[in-house]
Amino acid sequence: MADLLIELFSEEIPARMQARAADDLKKLMTDGMVEAGLTYASAAAFVTPRRLCLTVEGLLDASPRTVEERKGPKADAPEKAIEGFLRGANLTRDDLEERDTPKGKILFAKITKEGRPAADIIAEVLEQTIRNFPWPKSMRWGSGSLKWVRPLHSILCILSREDGAEVVPLDVDGIVSGNATRGHRFLAPDQITVSGFDDYTAKLKRAFVMLDANERRETIWNDATNMAFASGLEIVEDAGLLAEVAGLVEWPVVLMGRIGDDFLDLPPEVLQTSMKEHQKFFSVRNPKTGRIERFITVANRTTSDDGATILAGNEKVLSARLADAKFFWDNDLRVVKSDAGMAAWVENLKNVTFHNKLGTQAELIERMAVLARELAPMVGADPDAAEKAARIAKADLSSEMVYEFPELQGLMGRYYAAAAGFSDEIAAAAQEHYAPLGPSDDVPTAPVSVAVALAEKIDKLTGFWAIDEKPTGSKDPFALRRAALGVIRILVENDLSVGLKHACRSGICQSIEVIRALMQHLASRTDLAESFGDHISKTMVEIYNLSLDEKGVSLEIGSPNLVEEEKINDLLSFLHDRLKVYLKDQGIRHDVIDACIAMPQNDDLTLLVKRARALSDTLKTDDGENLIQAFKRANNILSQAEEADGVEYSYGADIKFAEEDAERALFKALDQAESVIKPAMEKQDFTTAMSAMASLRPALDAFFEAVQINTDNATVRRNRLNLLSRIRTLGTSVADLTRIEG
Repeated sequence: MADLLIELFSEEIPARMQARAADDLKKLMTDGMVEAGLTYASAAAFVTPRRLCLTVEGLLDASPRTVEERKGPKADAPEKAIEGFLRGANLTRDDLEERDTPKGKILFAKITKEGRPAADIIAEVLEQTIRNFPWPKSMRWGSGSLKWVRPLHSILCILSREDGAEVVPLDVDGIVSGNATRGHRFLAPDQITVSGFDDYTAKLKRAFVMLDANERRETIWNDATNMAFASGLEIVEDAGLLAEVAGLVEWPVVLMGRIGDDFLDLPPEVLQTSMKEHQKFFSVRNPKTGRIERFITVANRTTSDDGATILAGNEKVLSARLADAKFFWDNDLRVVKSDAGMAAWVENLKNVTFHNKLGTQAELIERMAVLARELAPMVGADPDAAEKAARIAKADLSSEMVYEFPELQGLMGRYYAAAAGFSDEIAAAAQEHYAPLGPSDDVPTAPVSVAVALAEKIDKLTGFWAIDEKPTGSKDPFALRRAALGVIRILVENDLSVGLKHACRSGICQSIEVIRALMQHLASRTDLAESFGDHISKTMVEIYNLSLDEKGVSLEIGSPNLVEEEKINDLLSFLHDRLKVYLKDQGIRHDVIDACIAMPQNDDLTLLVKRARALSDTLKTDDGENLIQAFKRANNILSQAEEADGVEYSYGADIKFAEEDAERALFKALDQAESVIKPAMEKQDFTTAMSAMASLRPALDAFFEAVQINTDNATVRRNRLNLLSRIRTLGTSVADLTRIEG
């Protein structure tokens, strides 16, 4: 057994590529060695800005000798077929064995492969790995043909055993493998000779290199939090920035600097974003005031002045960056506090295209305002406030700050709306109407924010449905699945009852008006004749009843032949599909959701979810599961009888025709269940209704055990079938139980 150590030493690897590169090195090397018959006990990969490292323990000294038996053609096969088999197996006719089989005499070959030394296999696999490494971007340097993310300087490749270590010989475009590496670029640049992984890590640590990225992250975070705590401050957590900074240094040295007093009044998010994006600084916050007052930077070396020179340079550069941010902030504030206010920014959005088939950002805002006003009463918001919030929610897209830092859109809208004198709820809507941006993001809860957020997402969905730009397969360029999930989460998590058909109808109607206006405009512009086809599709021609000449120019735009209900139902079906994904993650089966979607008011997603959760909980009980089986039995018997008799048994059963005690007991049980289910359904108390349904289980079991449905007495048979109809009607009043599987 031997241990393998590989290091590929280069110029600095971009931080964003490091983790994936370490995984790729491990996978390519281990897969290649195992495929060649070289197994191992364990493997681990490490990465720093300048090196990719792989250590493999318990590696075989050589691949094992293998014997493979290969079946060939029949013994009396044509000579050319036999010769082809021999060439493929690299054998002669004397090496073949003839055997009797049920299919006649067949030729068999035994192919023996001798084992190969580990060093030979490793060299071969490593060269292939280096030459075909899947970097997102790579480069060539000098006169060689080798590509690497940055110039590759050296290859360390050694096999270690108890009796010593040997270099695995390898030459890749003049880079010859060896047993040497180098330490920190500035603190220990001299060559280091190593004999194994333990020796390698120990010598690197003495040469100011932390090999493990997790160790670098922990060192940075612990030193930074301790340094901030000592000053009565706290670090603003940012896992992404921490991982990135750990990929920029081999020997992290944490330093804390000051932010100029002129910039402390900037919104903390502006400071945080500017420092993160431009300088890779951590923000340090005063927990008492919430202000960002200092920053943490991570140097890649120690200095004789304890980092004073580094900090001075960083503070100088940061001041220049923050001066730009302050300039944007002051200019934007002057605009929002002027007579025109945020309306000036909205006016500018008339020149910004939202989508070439759906008009400008200003037209989007107008549609949002109409929708928000309609939705407001449904979500408990003031219609005037909701409309006003929708009209200024996207105004900050015209601001200088958002132009510089697009990731601050919405957040800056909140600051600017407050500065312009809008109420807190309207200002909050400017920020929160984008939410939720992902499955872990919080949903807005304030009524005005909810109204505007729903309006924004419903307009997006209905708009793209109107122009037939729906998601297909794995492609969703306009994030419509995310918008649909946002609508679902906002409604369900806020327990809001909203009929989406009405909202979708309003959104689609508005989008159609924009589309028709755009087409009228295009049709009137002879200078756009050649590009008219770029703006419309064949589907839109059919939907909107366009009449085109041979150049693609609309001669006439008729009334839309689009049936709005079809579009709305298709969009609602899409929302239901996303709801299935949402509820599946909560452990609710797809057939349970289908059973609830089949019920009336399925455009009220909150109502639908309550029904699905109640049914799911009921089915997890023994009574609930057995009830479904009894219901299906009743439904099957009834359906078969109705088909055979050509009549519908739904005229009500009468207890006076009951002959068995179990039959009379079921009448009584149904009466009791109905007295509970009907008022519970009116109150939308599905849990109570489902429990009442489950309580029927003993009576149904006894009925089917004791009673023969298809008796010779026609009156009794008809009465019992009507009793089964009553069971079916009661069962489908809560959910369409026929859709439950099993």
